[in-house]
Amino acid sequence: MAQIQDIMTIAPVIPVLVIHDPAQARPIAEALVAGGLRALEVTLRTECALEVIAEMAKVEGAVVGAGTVLNGDDLKSAVDVGARFIVSPGLTTGVVQAARAAEVPLLPGTANASDIMRGLDLGLTHFKFFPATAAGGIPALKALSAPFGQVRFCPTGGIKQETAPEWLALPSVLCVGGSWLVPAGTPDQAAITQRARQAAALKG
Repeated sequence: MAQIQDIMTIAPVIPVLVIHDPAQARPIAEALVAGGLRALEVTLRTECALEVIAEMAKVEGAVVGAGTVLNGDDLKSAVDVGARFIVSPGLTTGVVQAARAAEVPLLPGTANASDIMRGLDLGLTHFKFFPATAAGGIPALKALSAPFGQVRFCPTGGIKQETAPEWLALPSVLCVGGSWLVPAGTPDQAAITQRARQAAALKG
């Protein structure tokens, strides 16, 4: 079984995807993978999200995960259709236990020291810093990282192509989550692949 660190180090950016039409799933996944972004987070914010995960999981090279996972039922449904990692906006014992039972890597959301300490108590060392910009941005993450030298983060929320390198430059950051890669509307595969290439080439 892959560890969450393995997922976080596939590429510097994990696309955060809100997809409303399952017919767009494979073309979008193929375009992102062609551009060098293989770890894909499909948020469970749409009625068709599970179908989208199932379709994207068929794309060669794609490592598809489910985001916005709020409870054990969400997690099980996502894993059953092919999700290979789980991302949650927060940290609950129930989701952690469900992830362990399903033997699937988990990236839970944290925004303060108490969240991180609770996660450490549960044996976790890798977290999503969310909502990254609204929670205080880079200064906040620097301050949070100081007492937790063993912890690594994927900041998500409000990050753009232009600001991603500043986040990736932090020693505690392995990758960032990005929603800029696939704008709303009919997907332009060539444009998505180009944005993916630019994101895959980012360094801190």
